[in-house]
Amino acid sequence: MNTHTPLKQEIMSGKTIAGAMVFEFFSPGMSAILSNAGSRFVIYDMEHTGLGYETLKWLFATCRGLPITPMVRVPTGEYTWIARALDIGAEGIMVPMVETKKQAEHLAESCRYPGIGRRGAAFGFAQCDYKDGAVAEKMRNYNERTLMIAQIETERGLDNVEAIAAVDGIDVLWVGHFDLSNFMGIPAQFDHPDFVKAMTHVAKVAQKHGKIAGFMATEIAWIQKAKNMGYTLIAGGTDTGLLQQSFKKLIDHIE
Repeated sequence: MNTHTPLKQEIMSGKTIAGAMVFEFFSPGMSAILSNAGSRFVIYDMEHTGLGYETLKWLFATCRGLPITPMVRVPTGEYTWIARALDIGAEGIMVPMVETKKQAEHLAESCRYPGIGRRGAAFGFAQCDYKDGAVAEKMRNYNERTLMIAQIETERGLDNVEAIAAVDGIDVLWVGHFDLSNFMGIPAQFDHPDFVKAMTHVAKVAQKHGKIAGFMATEIAWIQKAKNMGYTLIAGGTDTGLLQQSFKKLIDHIE
């Protein structure tokens, strides 16, 4: 879709990569706005929003020609959600609540073609920018560029994070901080010693297995905390919160 260095190569090198998560403002200008702000990737959310495939396909199209990589958080790890998102142009898939090695293996297979995966063929369409070309080469290229992000956001996922990280094809362990704190019985207590320990543990496990640790920061202080723990794939968000905060600062000076 884009001509810049594939995001996955940059991420897996251990370089800190900044991006954004979008939950509400599914506008044709959003990709360019984020790119102009320095965002290297955008993750559009389908889990907690009303976003559907037709709008998602349109959003991915707005990334063409820009140095920003389109990704999506699907609602669940079922094959049909993953494969359809990839077919319409996603270069990365985030899956919520990954809890077992078996589930992780299914995700890794679902997003890659034979003989390393079980993804069905659909070439010449959106993911290919509607171009023809050698199928074997396309399969190899798409297998290499696709990023699989497993969210560790339950106590079960935390218990099994070593086994999940060991699965070939899982590229990123991403802490979903609100859900993880909820399932740990300390809702929104992000400074709680147990939560800090859990976040640090996930980052260490990722590094041990040659994977990347990811996180969404909603304020500047959290960015530095996450980086200090070893998180190198960091999204800013939420779009709703950031817009509201920005307007409030201006409005407070008007009234």
